[in-house]
Amino acid sequence: MSAAPHPDPAALKALQEDLYRERVLRARSMTEEERFCDGFELTNAVFERMLDGAMWQKGLTDRDEGWKLVRSQLDRLARVQNAGRFTANLPDRS
Repeated sequence: MSAAPHPDPAALKALQEDLYRERVLRARSMTEEERFCDGFELTNAVFERMLDGAMWQKGLTDRDEGWKLVRSQLDRLARVQNAGRFTANLPDRS
């Protein structure tokens, strides 16, 4: 049996709920422009992580080569999605 992730599960749950509540309240207090800008910041951060991961996987040090690899990976994903092999939508259950 694995060890519990926290010695007091109730305290962990309370902390998680507090963090979630803070995120929700912060998001509700933001203007549309602030949310829009946050979306771009998040997207840019994700692209940087994708670049770092691609460069690490292939042992690259040249960022331009890394971006080419990321682009080819994204193109591959787009081809798979466009071919109908992958979808972000749930199937119609009616």
